Amino acid sequence: MSMRKSLHVGALFLAASCLAGCNAADRLSKIGETPKLSAIENPTAQPGYKRVSMPMPEVAPVSYQPNSLWRGGAKGFFKDPRAKQVGDLLTVKVQITDKAEIENTTTRTRTSSESAAVNNLLGFETKAAKVFPKGFDPTNLADTASSSAHQGTGSVDRKETVTTNVAAVVTQMLPNGSLVIEGKQEVRVNYEIRELIVAGVVRTEDIDADNTIPSEKIAQARIAYGGRGQISDVQQPRYGQQVMDVLLPF
Repeated sequence: MSMRKSLHVGALFLAASCLAGCNAADRLSKIGETPKLSAIENPTAQPGYKRVSMPMPEVAPVSYQPNSLWRGGAKGFFKDPRAKQVGDLLTVKVQITDKAEIENTTTRTRTSSESAAVNNLLGFETKAAKVFPKGFDPTNLADTASSSAHQGTGSVDRKETVTTNVAAVVTQMLPNGSLVIEGKQEVRVNYEIRELIVAGVVRTEDIDADNTIPSEKIAQARIAYGGRGQISDVQQPRYGQQVMDVLLPF
């Protein structure tokens, strides 16, 4: 390993050790305390937030009918209670059922052999016998053989089910009327916090009359369900092991 690579690896180990030490000190200071819930904040003000930009249709002119109680584009005769502008709330019905079963078997076998002979080579074949101490047979100049075999078996059996409701807030209204929503829910049970995050783009036409929308009707859906706390902490490898898994080539 070159000096430059050695310094680079050493710097990574030092940085990982510092991060682990800082995190360990923070965790030690919170022993016996319940995990803190996140503060309610504006999603658009969070680091990394980006406004959604998608292809939009051409703007159609708005037409009004004189002496008419019906307004063009209205979803009902009376006021529509469904979310339709920035800041409105709607409920997302999260229903995720994922099941996958995969089996794969691979078998590969290869056998090859080659032989070469030189019966006449301008008379040099007779002189070659004097060069090789154990003699030289021009009819059996080279003889090679090789064989290889490979067998692999893999299987996947996964089942996941998530059913819950979460309220989301409209953070942006696109020019075509679609709404960008984002919602976050945190539930603390003893020393474990379960988090559910939902974000995406919805059509106002897909919002039900009770101001709810199924998760399968969310475009560009981003749904995250996980947790943090004592249980989640013991379910993942230590930081040192994670660093070694990244750096070790074998």
